[in-house]
Amino acid sequence: MRELLSPVIVAPMAGGPTVPGLVLAAARAGALGFLAAGYKTPAAVEDDLRAVRGTPYGLNVFVPTPAPADLEPLERYRRLLQDEADRYQVDLPPLRLDDDDHFAAKVELAITYEVPLVSFTFGVPDLAVTRALREAGSRVLITVTSAGEALQALAAEPNALIAQAGSAGGHASTTSPFGYQGTSVAAEVLAAVRAVADIPVIAAGGTASAADVRALLDAGAAAVQCGTYFLLADEAGTRPAQRAAMLSGDYRETVVTRAFTGQPARGLRNRFTDTYSAAAPIGYPAVHHLTAPIRAAAAKQGDAGALNLWAGTGFAAARARPVAGLVAELRD
Repeated sequence: MRELLSPVIVAPMAGGPTVPGLVLAAARAGALGFLAAGYKTPAAVEDDLRAVRGTPYGLNVFVPTPAPADLEPLERYRRLLQDEADRYQVDLPPLRLDDDDHFAAKVELAITYEVPLVSFTFGVPDLAVTRALREAGSRVLITVTSAGEALQALAAEPNALIAQAGSAGGHASTTSPFGYQGTSVAAEVLAAVRAVADIPVIAAGGTASAADVRALLDAGAAAVQCGTYFLLADEAGTRPAQRAAMLSGDYRETVVTRAFTGQPARGLRNRFTDTYSAAAPIGYPAVHHLTAPIRAAAAKQGDAGALNLWAGTGFAAARARPVAGLVAELRD
């Protein structure tokens, strides 16, 4: 397993930032990039797999989230969002509860293409899934946010775990979103997971310098996964509105919010998070689909106030330059 890893992993960032060019650039720079299968059709994922085939890489897949039993909080939030729909002149869709993000098809693609590394987010896949991947030659990684989640993940016989801290940008992979606060840092989650796991553990969350990487490797991490640090990379597919927001200097802090998707996620604090975080229910991916037209309209207008500007606590260290330079900086 360790022979497939490099000290620096470029995290999968679904929704645009991760494109094949980012993964290929990471490989050329001596790092390891992960494709992000989340939100994409199987055909689009297959195109990505073809584009990076022959280089070291991984593929991240979302584990389906069960629909909440009580739909009233979602209906109430939908009514609350009508003001945003009116603001951007879009229609709110009906609640969508049956989205598994083409999980089975994406797993089958990973098997067919013999993807070297397959990571999972939002839960633990069935043992039959992980065994099928391993039989096809893949190494399986599961993202966890605590020692308890690590113990659950070990039952699926992964080759490694990704210990994701609350300081990480984007969605928390927690399976306990109701109590999630996002206050943990990478070193403490790494230590907690390593205490219960006898397989390699990758540290993730808040990395902003070579010193951060060295400290985590010295603490026993098999590798360090960095996402936010690469959001402004020349090769990243990050939306222009987010690039502009991060470069503007107008955004000074991040918050953990359910306002955009119904799952705790860390992003830059903006008008939308201030207005809706307190009212947003648990309910991924239903809330994600509810806010999608609002976010699309805001992005089209270049209005960062209603965008999910996913970013970790180290966002100020992100720089607009080629991946090769960013990787070199983290490995100095």
